[in-house]
Amino acid sequence: MSKPPRLTLPPAARAYRLATARGEFAVHEAGEPVHGTALLVPGYTGSKEDFIALLEPLAAAGFRVVAVDGRGQYESPGPREESAYELHELALDLLAQASALAGAGPLHLVGHSLGGLISRAAVLRDPSPFTSLTLMSSGPAAISEEQRARTKLLVAALEAMRDDMPAVWAAMRAQDPADAVPDSPELAAFLRERWLATVPEQLITTGRVLVSEPDRVAELAALPLPKLVLSGVVDYAWPVPLMDEMAARLGASRVVVEGAEHSPNAENPQVTAGSLVTFWRSLTLQ
Repeated sequence: MSKPPRLTLPPAARAYRLATARGEFAVHEAGEPVHGTALLVPGYTGSKEDFIALLEPLAAAGFRVVAVDGRGQYESPGPREESAYELHELALDLLAQASALAGAGPLHLVGHSLGGLISRAAVLRDPSPFTSLTLMSSGPAAISEEQRARTKLLVAALEAMRDDMPAVWAAMRAQDPADAVPDSPELAAFLRERWLATVPEQLITTGRVLVSEPDRVAELAALPLPKLVLSGVVDYAWPVPLMDEMAARLGASRVVVEGAEHSPNAENPQVTAGSLVTFWRSLTLQ
């Protein structure tokens, strides 16, 4: 899971609910759209907080930055029905969010991990709202074989114990490596709170997406939308060489962020923000 390096919003940022044609979504927002707007979509078990460290540098570069909780994810409400979280439904949500943010200059879409698959589905449905697409630590199809096995176990546990989320959380954290650096009390409390607030059906259905998503790179490559593939130097969900190959197939720009693994947005936010700004600014020069 992505772990924010801090939990306090920068002074210039605010938290509110973005009203859309498909309901309200909890967001963090910072900056003014001098050069455009960035819509940041989090990954599996994640939330808008995963992008907290990107808000200030992206806003300082002249972008309005909006990080969003998807439906049923942490502080955004969602029904207790698995069908509500099918990939096409989440793509429609994202397009509704884009529509609500329209009129503030170019709109750059950034999807982290599962958020990359959701972003891809939205762009394939309707690319017209977007100026660019960044796939951050997100690959061409289903996650790696090892991670598929882990995710299937988690989905099975959720299917059996969806009404006892604290027990699932305890079992999941018991699998943490013995030599893992312990979380601070503040972070540990937040991670547990986020898990308990996320709708179990959201985790079940999106977990199935991660283990079954087909390769849609050829479809995405056919769209003229500028693309960036960004990752850390190591990735457990999609091996880095696989993302290298995907970038080549897409004709996309490619950035590997040193000092980061699956969550460069949290693990090396300054370099990640700089890479995003460089990519977005390059589009105005074309």
